[in-house]
Amino acid sequence: PKYGTAFSTDDAIEVANEVGYPVLVRPSYVLGGQRMRIVINDDELEKSVLSLLKHLPGNKILIDHFLDRCQEAEIDAICDGEEVHIMGIMEHIEPAGIHSGDSHSVLPVFNLGKLEVEEMVDIAKKIALKLNIRGLINIQYAIKDGKVFVIEANPRASRTTPFIAKAYGVPFLNIATQVMLGDKKLKDFTIEKKLEGYAVKEPIFSFNKFPNVNKELGPEMKSTGEAIRYIKDLRDPWFRTLYKERSMHLSK
Repeated sequence: PKYGTAFSTDDAIEVANEVGYPVLVRPSYVLGGQRMRIVINDDELEKSVLSLLKHLPGNKILIDHFLDRCQEAEIDAICDGEEVHIMGIMEHIEPAGIHSGDSHSVLPVFNLGKLEVEEMVDIAKKIALKLNIRGLINIQYAIKDGKVFVIEANPRASRTTPFIAKAYGVPFLNIATQVMLGDKKLKDFTIEKKLEGYAVKEPIFSFNKFPNVNKELGPEMKSTGEAIRYIKDLRDPWFRTLYKERSMHLSK
């Protein structure tokens, strides 16, 4: 999507009007989606930027056009500088805009089209090789109307790395460590994935311990952990209820 950077409210308003509302406002460096907001006009943008600069002074502000009501997915991979192994592709239940840590995610994908998945894999391999990655990389995508957008690429282990390793029964962290140290290449490993059906990542929330916290989900992460649930197929009653009741309305 279109994007820009700003250092003040005036800069931010100019960029936002250029890329088009709604926009996602965030600090240039952030963990857990801290201070990230989705805004729809100049007034909301000004308030968000002032709050951001107050709590994170000197931080560059990133402004991205927000793709409303689109699918989100992510890839975890290992690269040894020559080859790229796709550890797993996870499809989010909730729409893009809800922090990935707060989303239910399904391994492997269940609703994305073949061409979309192939494009995601192709993009992941190109990014990993171009960045000369030695080890792990996580890439998050937004998919809308059949078009694949890259949200971000993180050259590190993601929270989904141990999840995928456990779900597939493959010691990916051990493999990645040996690749990072230069001891072995990907071709030195025989990787056999073992998963019958699907593995679903369930976010865990502690709202009962923090009753005054806003429980609406958005780009700022609120979960405090996660669990893994295995289902045989997509007819599973729990999964069907989850998918039917997935949130399509985001908080700001």
